[in-house]
Formats: sequence, C-alpha cells, structure tokens
Amino acid sequence: MRKFAIPAVLMAGLATAGCTTTDQDNAVIGGAAGAAIGGIATGNVKGAAVGAAIGAGTGVLLGRVAEGSSRCYYKDRYGRKYIARCR
Repeated sequence: MRKFAIPAVLMAGLATAGCTTTDQDNAVIGGAAGAAIGGIATGNVKGAAVGAAIGAGTGVLLGRVAEGSSRCYYKDRYGRKYIARCR
C-alpha cells in the first residue's frame, strides 16, 4: 500500500497547485479515493497514479457543481446581468 501512497500524494499536489482552498480540498479527497481505487483495481503504481489524477479532477468538478447551486442571476439598474451569491 505504501507504493501507492507516494504517487497519490504527488498527483494530488500537482492537481491542486492552481486551485482555491475549496477546490484543493475536493481535489485531495477525490485524488485519494481515485488512487485507492486505481491501485486496488490494477494492483500497480501506474493504476494508482491514473486513478489519483482522474479522482482529483472529478473532485474539483463535482465541488464546483455543488457550489454553483448557491449562485443567482441578477440585473443591475442598467439592465446588465451578473451572477452573485444568493441572498
């Protein structure tokens, strides 16, 4: 199991370099889950690394979809549309 942990940590670190804090949390959780599933399913480090990358990306995307539901569309007094946190 130790040989799967190192690639998972490296992939999660690379995947979260340009993310916000919330995105980083989602990517780390997704990457760890993906590494575990990929490592168990394939039995090798390459499978764990691929699983970590896919899991990190999926975690960020799912987190953004869940966060997006708290946004609302508004119009200002000039009729321009904008998106902001719902009141």
